[in-house]
Amino acid sequence: MTTLSTRPGAGATAPTARPATHHTTTRTATRYLLATTRLALGWIFLWAFLDKLFGLGHETPTAKAWIHGGSPTTGFLTNSPTGPLKDFYTSLAGATWADWLFMTGLAGIGTALILGIGLRIAAATGATLLVMMWSAVLPPDNNPFMDDHLIYALVLVALALTNAGNTLGLGKPWSDIPLVHHNPWLK
Repeated sequence: MTTLSTRPGAGATAPTARPATHHTTTRTATRYLLATTRLALGWIFLWAFLDKLFGLGHETPTAKAWIHGGSPTTGFLTNSPTGPLKDFYTSLAGATWADWLFMTGLAGIGTALILGIGLRIAAATGATLLVMMWSAVLPPDNNPFMDDHLIYALVLVALALTNAGNTLGLGKPWSDIPLVHHNPWLK
């Protein structure tokens, strides 16, 4: 199959044939790039959950693991907040409800991204979590306002808007579930 395009020139323009495979190849490459980005970002969230849950020693020592009675919010919310919201965030440090909400969010967002399902909810909750983490350390160290949390939030939204769960994920079968089909916000 070919698509027709015209080349500008003096006088009349003549149609030229251009293979449609270029467009198809670009779309396929884009789909796989977005799927790979989705999987990578899902692993970031899932790894944070696993490390805080079990204290795998990367960022969380075993003794401070959630399963050993540690609080996944205490370290960051006690030591990192700066700027106008510092008092608000430090007041949340170690609260049981905040620990559960944070850990449930990390696990849910990571799982949804890895599986390619519920990307709209994952994007909304993930972007909210990331913007909150950004707002806890205002202003960022290396820029007047921009940092990786905001970039990740934008990427999450882009993944949901482009149905990135359909490639290398379960997005298509998930969308065919009657409950999801009748409630598109669950896609």
